[in-house]
Order: sequence, then C-alpha cells, then structure tokens
Amino acid sequence: MISRVELFPGRYHDSVRLMQASKALQEVAGVDDALVAMATELNLSLLGDMGFDLTSVAAGPNDLVLAVRAESEDVIAAAGRVLEEALAHKAVASGGLEAPDPKTAGSAAAVAGANIVLLSVPGEHAFVEAMEALERGYHVMIFSDNVPVAQEQVLKRYGVDRGLLVMGPDCGTAIVNGLGLGFANAVLPGPVGMVGASGTGIQQMCCLLDDAGVGVKHALGTGSHDLSEEIGAAATLQALEALDADPSVEVISVISKPPAAAVADRVRAAAAECGKPVVITFMGEDTLEAGAGAVLAELGRPVPDYAAWTVDQTDHRPGTVRGLFSGGTLRDEARFVAMPIVGDIGTTENDPGHAFIDYGDDEYTQGRAHPMIDQTVRIDRLEATAADTSAGIILMDVVLGYGANPDPAAELTPAIEHAIRKGLAVVVSLCGTRGDPQKRDVQAAALHQAGASVWLSNAAAAAAAARLATAGRDS
Repeated sequence: MISRVELFPGRYHDSVRLMQASKALQEVAGVDDALVAMATELNLSLLGDMGFDLTSVAAGPNDLVLAVRAESEDVIAAAGRVLEEALAHKAVASGGLEAPDPKTAGSAAAVAGANIVLLSVPGEHAFVEAMEALERGYHVMIFSDNVPVAQEQVLKRYGVDRGLLVMGPDCGTAIVNGLGLGFANAVLPGPVGMVGASGTGIQQMCCLLDDAGVGVKHALGTGSHDLSEEIGAAATLQALEALDADPSVEVISVISKPPAAAVADRVRAAAAECGKPVVITFMGEDTLEAGAGAVLAELGRPVPDYAAWTVDQTDHRPGTVRGLFSGGTLRDEARFVAMPIVGDIGTTENDPGHAFIDYGDDEYTQGRAHPMIDQTVRIDRLEATAADTSAGIILMDVVLGYGANPDPAAELTPAIEHAIRKGLAVVVSLCGTRGDPQKRDVQAAALHQAGASVWLSNAAAAAAAARLATAGRDS
C-alpha cells in the first residue's frame, strides 16, 4: 500500500461537503482508506491515529488536508480527480466580470439577498461566523457541533434581544417556507409548523405526517442543547412565538429529546399561551407516532395505517436485541418503547444484554462522515453482531432525505442477508417519504427482499423487535 498526505493551504470547504467527499474517495476502487478534512488539531490527530505520517505537514485549521492509502500511484491519482470533482463549485454563467468570493458567511448572505445564514464550519470557528451574521441582521442556522455552551448562551441571548432566531449549534435539520436545510426530507407543503431540538425527531415527524397526506410549512430546528438548563429553551420559545403569529400555520408540533424539568414546564406554559393548538412530544414521555397522531387529530385528519413490509422472523435464533442507530432521538425512542417489553437496554457496545447504540454520536463520527452518509461503521457492526452468538435480533434505522446516502439499501443488503443466514432477525425503521431522492418505497422493497421487516414508524419497529426478543426468550 502507498500512503500520501497532501496539503492545500487556505482552501476551505464546509464539513458536509468534506464528509461527502471523504465518502466518495473511500469508494474509489483500490483505495484502502481516505480522509479529506480541514487541518484542525483534532483532524490531524485522527490522521495520525489512522497511521498517516504527518511529520512533514505544517498546517493550520484554514488549510485542507487530503490523506489517501491506496494500492498504487494510479489509484491515488484517480482519487485526486474524484476529490476535485466532489469539491468543485459549479460555475454560474455571468455576463460581466466576476465579483470576488465573499470572505464571511454574513457577506455571502448580503450578496445572495438571503435572510438566513447556514453555518457548517468546525465548532471552534462557529461563534465568530455566527456573531458576524447576527450583527448584520441575519437569522442563523448552525449545523456545526462541539460549540461551547457558554458561546451558545451568548449567541441566543443576542438573537433574542434583536428578534433573530439562532437555530443550533448542532442543528442538523430545518425546513423554512417549505425549503429543506441540512438533513431534511422532501415533504408536502402544508399547515403544520414544528419546533425541534432533534434533527431525526423532526425528520420522523415530517415523514409520518407526509405519509398521512399532511404537509409542513416550517420545521425550525433549535439545536440539541436548547432545552437544557443552561440555554433555557431560548430558541424554542422564539420559534413558538413566530409560528403562532404565522397565519399559514394551523397546528404547532414541539419535539425534543428529554428536556430539563424546569425548562419543560416553561415550554408547556408558553404553549398554553399560544392561540393555536400545540402538540408537545418529549422523548421519554411519548412516541413520535403518537405525536403525529395528535397533530392529525387537531387537523381533523385520520391516522393512516402506516405501511409495513414485514417478514415472519419468529424462527430467529435466541438472543438479545442489538440496536444500530444513526439517529440519537430514534435510538432514545426505541429504548422508550422496547424497555417495558424486554427490560433494561444499554447504550454502549460494552453493555451486556440488550443494547441500542447511536452511531451518529461524536464518539463514532470523528474522522469520518455521519452514518446517514457513510454507513461503513454500521455495516461493520452489523457483520460483527451476526458473528456474536449472544445476539438474536438486529434493529436499525435507515434515514433518507437530502444530504443522506444516495442508496443506503444497496450498501446494507449484503450484510443484512448475511445476518439472516446466520439466524438473526433484522428489523428496519425506515424514515423517509415517497418524494425523497432515494425513493422510499424502492428502498423498502430492497430491504424487504433482503429478508428484513421494514416499518415506517420507528416506534412500531422497536415494538416489533422487542416482541421478537420476547418470543425467542419464551421459546
């Protein structure tokens, strides 16, 4: 194998584009390992852990670094061409001289005539960019994570004082006036407004409503820490007020991972003051499917019989349930549903017995793309679980939408088929819409053909997996 590290000084790209580029490099035939990233201290450390020699690399966080390990120089050259294609900005025809590229997110928004700035930069740089955008009068969506809570407090306090919404940090999903930002699904336009301190929670709620024929006008992500004691639901309360004032919104849905108790009370009090019905779904109290049903009831719409592509898997080998999740909220909801049926469920790979793991957590995404984009880690764990004789059922989510893996079923089905041949049952929670780029029903059919039971409701999938574990135990 040949290893190569190349530096591109002063060449910046956002983290989403770099995650996608890294995945494209890893798919080049003959490439053993590859990473393209900004040369932050963390990323350089990760490259060192991957075995790349960085002794001659003098780089800073504004420099781009490419590391490739491949079987030949020709493969490395091919990887370089793939990288350039992945990072290429599509030129727009212009009748005059081209203006210089904007140097900050705020100046870019001014050129574009936008009123929202979306930031996807390393967490240590997000505060400066976000504050500059706020000072220019723009709402901000901060996709970046690893932003200190103290900085989030300052940004949100500044935004509240000036009537500007700060979505994030760690805001992966939003829909504004029907336009999806970050990881979002193709949903119908409609009368529902959402506030969500959970990206995959927003996605699941949007998909359940879309399948019922009900659309979404806005889904305002707040970031995963907004309902903590430190932040105090600053963005959630702002978003509630904005949606209540929007005449096109008829029902409001609030979604969050388990909030701090006092903050939850504050959100409930604010919801009670709204002039429109507000449905609150806090993980650990109810399911997203139940929340979607409550929204539909407020609109006078029936709850559909959510489609499922099921397989009789009652003859699976006895064993525990292993949950391999890409969405933290979907993992938490699955535990909430399954624990009353099977008992305690751990959350780490070292936990004995039943365990549901969130592979989208920072622990598993350092140095590689999020599992919604790059499924390598989950496929490896799927194969390892098949070899673990203590496991009997695999439960996993597959999340579709813009920015996600273009064909997750094609990558997963060989490992699913292998697991089923080993005697395991495989249950899939499929979060997507018919209009998503990956075509939800095509993905469902492929996963089902591989032998998995496929459910559109994450809660229903978790219950099905838990029932299989109980049946296996009783037998």
